[in-house]
Amino acid sequence: MADIVALFASVGLSEQKAKETQKNEALSAALKDAITRAQMVSGSVAIDKAMGTLLYGMASRLRDPSRLGFLTEYIAERRISTELQLSAALDFVKSHPQDPLDRSTFESFCGVGAVVTPEQIEDAVEQVIKKYKKELLSDRYRFNMGLLMGEARTALKWADGKIIKNEVDMQVLHLLGPKTEADLEKKAKVRNGNLPTCSREVKLEAKSLMEQLRGEALKFHKPGENYKTEGYVVTPNTMNLLKQHLELTGGQVRTRFPPEPNGILHIGHAKAINFNFGFAKSNDGICFLRYDDTNPEKEEEKYFTAIKDMVECSTEFSVFILYYLDESLWIHRGQAYVCHQRGEELKGHNVPASPWRDRPVEESLVLFRWMKKGLFAEGEVTLRMKLVMEDGKMDPVAYRIKYTPHHRTGDAWCIYPTYDYTHCLCDSIEHITHSLCTKEFQARRSSYFWLCNALDVYCPVQWEYGRLNLTYTVVSKRKIIKLVETGAVRDWDDPRLFTLTALRRRGFPPQAINNFCARVGVTVAQTTMEPHLLEACVRDVLNEEAPRVMAVLEPLKVTITNLPPDTKVRVPNFPLNEEKGSHVVPFSTTIYIEQSDFREVMEKGYKRLTPEQPVGLRHAGYIISVQRVIKDSGGRVVELEVTCSGTESTEKPRGFIHWVSNPLQCEVRLYERLFQHKNPEDHTEVPGGFLSDINPNSLQVISSALVDQSVASSKVFDKFQFERLGYFSVDPDTTSQKLVFNRTVTLKEDPGKI
Repeated sequence: MADIVALFASVGLSEQKAKETQKNEALSAALKDAITRAQMVSGSVAIDKAMGTLLYGMASRLRDPSRLGFLTEYIAERRISTELQLSAALDFVKSHPQDPLDRSTFESFCGVGAVVTPEQIEDAVEQVIKKYKKELLSDRYRFNMGLLMGEARTALKWADGKIIKNEVDMQVLHLLGPKTEADLEKKAKVRNGNLPTCSREVKLEAKSLMEQLRGEALKFHKPGENYKTEGYVVTPNTMNLLKQHLELTGGQVRTRFPPEPNGILHIGHAKAINFNFGFAKSNDGICFLRYDDTNPEKEEEKYFTAIKDMVECSTEFSVFILYYLDESLWIHRGQAYVCHQRGEELKGHNVPASPWRDRPVEESLVLFRWMKKGLFAEGEVTLRMKLVMEDGKMDPVAYRIKYTPHHRTGDAWCIYPTYDYTHCLCDSIEHITHSLCTKEFQARRSSYFWLCNALDVYCPVQWEYGRLNLTYTVVSKRKIIKLVETGAVRDWDDPRLFTLTALRRRGFPPQAINNFCARVGVTVAQTTMEPHLLEACVRDVLNEEAPRVMAVLEPLKVTITNLPPDTKVRVPNFPLNEEKGSHVVPFSTTIYIEQSDFREVMEKGYKRLTPEQPVGLRHAGYIISVQRVIKDSGGRVVELEVTCSGTESTEKPRGFIHWVSNPLQCEVRLYERLFQHKNPEDHTEVPGGFLSDINPNSLQVISSALVDQSVASSKVFDKFQFERLGYFSVDPDTTSQKLVFNRTVTLKEDPGKI
């Protein structure tokens, strides 16, 4: 151990770095091998720090050990002498995984033998400064000097960066002279206000994400360059298979969205839809909707239909028909076997090897045919793969027996593949370029690569990202079923849930959900967001798309004693954009206002109607003043008699209110959060469990609300802004006799406004 640390220290590593390297078994072996080879090539035991740094960089970053000797030779002969050259060399061997390497192409790519003279550096910097001379003279030393460095480095790829910087500094000093006091003054910091929530900001962020999804920010490989991905397994036939893949796809980016049809999609799936379809779209590619229907007992036709409907609502998609692969070829190669161990024997880690692991190929072939014919009971036999996964799981199951009828094929099949088996092979059959999965599938990456390579078929690349979660909700299928069974919610599409069908029923536009996912972005870490951020995105979209109408939830009758008969009022659909049209509503002697818009006793700050204070009627051009307050036997105000006057001849009132006349009666459902705590599944926060955390005020039904006649012909899911109240959507419970509206979100009002 001491000898290894001393060896590493002799090439320039600090004592601490040498000890850390020694503890990393793979890196330690690679660096020791590189040092030994370098000593042999150079003919000297002594290796200076510059060469040692390059050897360490190579050993720590090289993914293919077979290339270590090749690169060490160039470093030891000082034909690779800079970090820039080393990075280029590592990129080259990564992109050329198969022998033989063309040395002349390699040397040209890495700048071997390239010489950059001081005169060339001086000329290149002079050209760059000339290009930005005007900005330099204007901004002086506040100008971004990194821009000059960057362009000079681009022009002189193999030049020494320190020499370029010195030349830039010298020429800038010559142009501007020494720094003045003004140059040395610190620039005042601009204070950041509150985070923007307007639609323009959301759209800008979404657009920037789509730009990132073009692949550079996420460092995704290009189609056909799968081997450049870290951890990708290269076989002797890999390059040939990739060539065939490119010939078939034409270099098209291909992704897929593979939900399991045993429940309804939720907000977490929205991120997967947004990412998979968005990445394909941003690269002019295609995304396939694929059903992961490997558990027939949990699948129902309604889930297939609902998933298809929601994806159609969210994005454009293409459906790819799945193919059947001949498993017998796989068994023939000795890479799978029929096993008689029971399910309970296979659970956990460090499971002993199956006693049937090495059974003859012919025997497994016969038994597998018997499995397909239904000659075994459920759980009696399985077909298993011969590999150990990242999490230690040994020989995962590929096929098992299930006598549950499939919703499409009935009882034609009694063997069903597992996810581990179908995932990679369906990706291969569809020639998926980027298989994007959530983090829990990271442990299955080894089986993904292994199975494709075992069958010698095209192997896509799997890339994992973090899940999206929301507070104040549950998305587990099992828990949603509990909510339905206990009557806490009506069904999977109850607007208080965060399933995609529920969000659609509540009135959340697909564009808003996509914008929200775009704002959240794609990260490896799991993301938990507050619902109000999603609601802000909904307001942004509906503000542009939902026409304005007037509705009254708690009506108070108002009789106008001096209004001319048969008056009509034209109301703009979008007050800030007259080009989007208008609608006409009646304005008669009887109107209805919100009960909360009248108070008998004047209060400080109250701007609406009182016996002493008139109020304006929105869009009508009239101001009303109370003449008489009519009450029932219990003292409750039931009607107001008022007079009206035109706004042009009367002093402007302190406030304007909405109203309806000759209205339609409708039902309005107001929704609040379903749960009272942020994390209803956290037993430390909710000891009684999520069912004990139901908000009793999460649903309020107003059966006799009033709305203006312009919405009479509305269709299900049509969306409106009820002025001063919020955004509302037509519910599927609507009939020809009764309109039903769901409140989507409230308006963003000043909480102190009365």
